[in-house]
Amino acid sequence: MLQRNVVFVVFPDALLLDLSGPLAVFELSCETAGSAPPPYRLTVASAAGGLVRTSSGLELMSHPLAEIGDVDTLVVVGGTGVHAAARDPDLLAWLTARAGGIRRVCSVCTGTFVLAAAGLLKQRRVVTHWGSCRLLQDRFPDLTVSPDAIYEHDGPIWTSAGVTAGIDLALALIEDDRGHAEAIRVAKRLVVFLKRAGGQTQFSVPLALQEADDGDFEALHSWISDHLDHDLRVEALAERVSMSPRTFARLYTARTGRTPAKVVEELRLDAARRALEETRQSIKEIAVRCGFADEERMRRAFRRRMGVNPQDYRGKFGAIEASRGVAAGDTPR
Repeated sequence: MLQRNVVFVVFPDALLLDLSGPLAVFELSCETAGSAPPPYRLTVASAAGGLVRTSSGLELMSHPLAEIGDVDTLVVVGGTGVHAAARDPDLLAWLTARAGGIRRVCSVCTGTFVLAAAGLLKQRRVVTHWGSCRLLQDRFPDLTVSPDAIYEHDGPIWTSAGVTAGIDLALALIEDDRGHAEAIRVAKRLVVFLKRAGGQTQFSVPLALQEADDGDFEALHSWISDHLDHDLRVEALAERVSMSPRTFARLYTARTGRTPAKVVEELRLDAARRALEETRQSIKEIAVRCGFADEERMRRAFRRRMGVNPQDYRGKFGAIEASRGVAAGDTPR
């Protein structure tokens, strides 16, 4: 079995989870090797080597980059020290000199800034932590920064969004090396709820609502999510919270920044999106279960919100491989 050297680059004040999450993914992919050499050799490195203090205060032992030999996959982590790292001449010089001979060059979270500073991302489509996307785009205008993707893959360059998205990135790298079944096996070992694909949003609709709302409508949102196929017009929701429709609509919009109808559609789309990714239900069945009444209404909502139809979305992000065909009852569009 080919053994690939995966090198993780750290620096002072790196975020520990940016390293430990992806590293654990590769570690678990090595557990079935038995007596054979494991598929990955894992190395933690830094510009100078030796002890590196992370932002949590925990110190890591690292190898000097100058002593690193063959590299298959390079992963630069992020953290509060990333901007100092992006000005480190030794680190940048090593990256510039070695990147051309590395099969995959990757970043986790704000590690994208280091790769950009080394000139490795020119004209590439990339992503970083959602809170740093605008800064990355402003500093490096020749990049195309995805505002909310989980990860981006552009040629030999792989970049991921914030923190735990590094786990999604590592699972995608393992899938690229060892296949879909192995990536799913490792995801299950990690007790990851879902192996998310690149291009999916960093945020779920319920999480965005929790951030916007001060808690007054949390119970209502939970009820809506469990009853998407019910009558969810303003009048029905207002009755649910014992308000007049007019008062409810005004207060709800003021508190959440969205109209009730908009939130209902977003929750239905979010549920439909997950069903397309995770199940083999037909699009017609999903449309009814999520409250769209029929397939055509869901298709219009998908096109309006995501720019694609449900069938194309499933083909790109569904856990069921495209080679297995269209789910029963679906009509390609």
